[in-house]
Amino acid sequence: MITNPLLIVVVLITIEAFVLGLSRHERTKRFFNFLPAVFWIYFLPMLAATFGLITAKSPLYGMITTWLLPASLVLLLLPVDMKAILKLGPTALAMFFIGAAGIMAGAVLSFALFKPLVGPEFWSGFGALSASWTGGSANMIAVKEALSVPDTVFAPMVIVDTVVPYLWMGFMIAMVGLQPAFDRWNRSDRSILDHFGEQAVKHLATSGSRRTAAGILLALVVAFAGGATAHLIARQLPLIRDVVTTYTWTIMIVTLIGILLSFSPVRNLERSGATRTGYDLLYFVLTAIGAKASVASIGSALLLIAAGMLIVAVHAVVLLIGARLMKAPLFLVAAASQANIGGVASAPVVAEVYHPGLASVGLLLAILGNIVGTWLGIICAQLCRMV
Repeated sequence: MITNPLLIVVVLITIEAFVLGLSRHERTKRFFNFLPAVFWIYFLPMLAATFGLITAKSPLYGMITTWLLPASLVLLLLPVDMKAILKLGPTALAMFFIGAAGIMAGAVLSFALFKPLVGPEFWSGFGALSASWTGGSANMIAVKEALSVPDTVFAPMVIVDTVVPYLWMGFMIAMVGLQPAFDRWNRSDRSILDHFGEQAVKHLATSGSRRTAAGILLALVVAFAGGATAHLIARQLPLIRDVVTTYTWTIMIVTLIGILLSFSPVRNLERSGATRTGYDLLYFVLTAIGAKASVASIGSALLLIAAGMLIVAVHAVVLLIGARLMKAPLFLVAAASQANIGGVASAPVVAEVYHPGLASVGLLLAILGNIVGTWLGIICAQLCRMV
């Protein structure tokens, strides 16, 4: 068994590089259509620790999450374009937040119903899942660390977060044919689609197109400086017993720092691949989290998948009620829903399927989720805790 911290780092980086390499290679990337790279980046270190290749108990894992997670969040929030998001208009933004409210309400209801079956300790797991389904994987990991979610709780939630969104995306795409009928029944104001136009949002597509060593190093300086600043500020803030810890403050503050930096010239680091570097750091954090977990902890995944489906069902009902009240077209229902549950990877795809040329709407709504998902996840977790 490998216990040397340096060798553990080598193993974790090798796993991350291997998975990312296969997922981006033309011949092998199709194998990641159902179980994405982020799942394997978490699951393979878990297997390595379970079968004794590396130790599951090392202070290294805590150091990785403590310092690299805040740094990665800074870089992932740098390219946020708040002006473009606000230009989507009140209806689109309202539908996104209605969908997020549906996820949170669904999580609280689902936890209340499944609590006797899965155990009261899963309150934090439902909060982490809601962070992913109002934001993305980065938000889920941030809430996991902010609330110290036990690995036995987090591991099955990763399975739920992998399976349910793909099923939901397939359902949303299958419903595209109902768009005309729904909009007639709902008396939807389709003129709102004319206000969206073609917004040129290319930062994800072009990220890293001019990736240089100097650019990466500068991005890392900004990332760790932002993370260290968040740590220093968090230590000065009061603790709220059993609710907000120092690290909870750190995650919330570093999110704010990332947003503030997106308004400054520092956001130009995106041209050097800041987002790609941020994801590299985030995935490395995920390997460390996976190495602490155990395969035995995913035994409750099937039951939790049912709980996840209930969350999505409540989310759908709330969104439809919101669409009815606001006379929003089905396009916005689908774009907002996929932005919530699917994130930046799939929201543009669904938006493009429903209305060719408006993929950017789905992308911008998903980026909005990245901004607010961590905070919403922490709030939802505390609501679940009170159940």
